[in-house]
Amino acid sequence: MFTRFSRLWLLPILFSFSTVFLLLVQVDPSFARDLRVGVIDIQKAVSGTKEWKKEFLSFKTNFNREKKHIAKKEEQLKKMVENLNRQGMVLNPELKRKKEEEVLKKKREFERYVQDKNEELAKKEKAITSRILKKMADVIAKIGKEKNFTMILEKKVGLYFDNSVDLTALAIQAYNKI
Repeated sequence: MFTRFSRLWLLPILFSFSTVFLLLVQVDPSFARDLRVGVIDIQKAVSGTKEWKKEFLSFKTNFNREKKHIAKKEEQLKKMVENLNRQGMVLNPELKRKKEEEVLKKKREFERYVQDKNEELAKKEKAITSRILKKMADVIAKIGKEKNFTMILEKKVGLYFDNSVDLTALAIQAYNKI
């Protein structure tokens, strides 16, 4: 459609137009004077609250109790397999097959139990975290309004922040007062 000559002629005009447009559209730096940005390490803020520590201690106790129970069941299953291996040579084939099926059934039940408990514990942890996180978001919004921040960002978003804009400790204190 365009000839080679018109393409060469159009390129400098487009470049000139773009340059002039960008120079005229520059933002006045005075707009940014009232901008106040705070940062928060949300993970540290949530895990630093008294409520999280109390809930996590309870969760950890239940987790360790369940871990011991699973280890006990696993040991019983190992003993069943060892007994089957020892008796396998002397048992008649029909009885051996029934015991193998029983052991396989117990093993599947154990695996399902472990999987169910893992899912259950993960759901509990997620529920605890989301409940506290929702409250923390309200606290952060309140701090932002009280201290006249334009925005509060997650600390992981930026590469560098001055420590004076870090609101993590303030958020933990405000949360614990609720």
